[in-house]
Amino acid sequence: MHNISLTRRSLLRGLGLLGAAGAVNPTVFAADNTLKTVKLAWGQTAVCQAPISVALKQGFFKKYGLNVEPVNFSGPTDALLQAIATGQADGGIGMALRWLKPLEQGFDVDLTVGTHGGCMRLLAPQNSGIHQVKDLVGKSVAVSDQASPIRNFFAIQLAKQGINPDTQVNWLQYPSDLFGEALRKGEVQALATDDPQGWLLKKQHNLVEVDNNLNGEYAHLTCCVLGLRGSLVRDDPATARAITQAIVDAQQWTADHPDETARIFQPFIPGSVPVADIAAMLREHTHHHHSTGAQLRSEVAVYVDELKKINVIRPDTDAQRFAEHYVPQLLTESSSHQHASTLASMSNMSS
Repeated sequence: MHNISLTRRSLLRGLGLLGAAGAVNPTVFAADNTLKTVKLAWGQTAVCQAPISVALKQGFFKKYGLNVEPVNFSGPTDALLQAIATGQADGGIGMALRWLKPLEQGFDVDLTVGTHGGCMRLLAPQNSGIHQVKDLVGKSVAVSDQASPIRNFFAIQLAKQGINPDTQVNWLQYPSDLFGEALRKGEVQALATDDPQGWLLKKQHNLVEVDNNLNGEYAHLTCCVLGLRGSLVRDDPATARAITQAIVDAQQWTADHPDETARIFQPFIPGSVPVADIAAMLREHTHHHHSTGAQLRSEVAVYVDELKKINVIRPDTDAQRFAEHYVPQLLTESSSHQHASTLASMSNMSS
């Protein structure tokens, strides 16, 4: 956690996946010479990124003059950040608690909109005796990796209560598809995970949701953010603004139409997850919360200060200056909410 570095190997692995996967159904999203072409990387299996499938299907990108080439990025999200910084992609969505450390190290990516909150879950069996975060002391918790944003989030909650998350909790790394088995065997007593896996594990194993990132102050904070190539924001702010506005509109459409969003997104999620389950996940997320400008800066600053508590961000980093540097003011308050008057006319667009 003290040194979250991006290795050449992880970058090459991520970029290989970025290139090999290619655009999603390129025959459907054919280039239009009248539109500005941009490459948007997205994790197609991440339900919290379902609004990207909405933006493609419902024409939100084209509405703002964009021909988006969607690229399935299934590599590590830190490699995705470097792919954006080096121009392999123009933008992508990732978790703020994963990206802030690399940004502190100087990656040239701007955060232009917070996309939603509420996809991180701390789960435990009914009879585990774990009822709140502080009950993790002396327990083993499954995580996807030691720099996981979900681990960081719950480590912050422990640190706030005077508990040392590095020495008083045993974080064990497992492949995500083995979380349920690790719990069944008693190798761990809790799971720190995100959706769709977290929601599905809770349902399949009748687990207790001990905590999540919608409690208290976090109910009004984003967890995922849209990152755009810094040079794109500086050299072509109109395109950066168009991408950001299209994502804002798609997030709100998702909040207003979770069932239809679930139907649009369902083909991308593995395991034949029922549409009703996907819609239930989307309803638990705050896709109506799409912060930009000053609001997003304040949220980023909160996370920067919180990451200091677990020694991820340097103690001398000025959280407000950091947020001002990495969060540009692309949208005016009126433009970021213009979907309120225009989305009604788009709701009847064919799906």
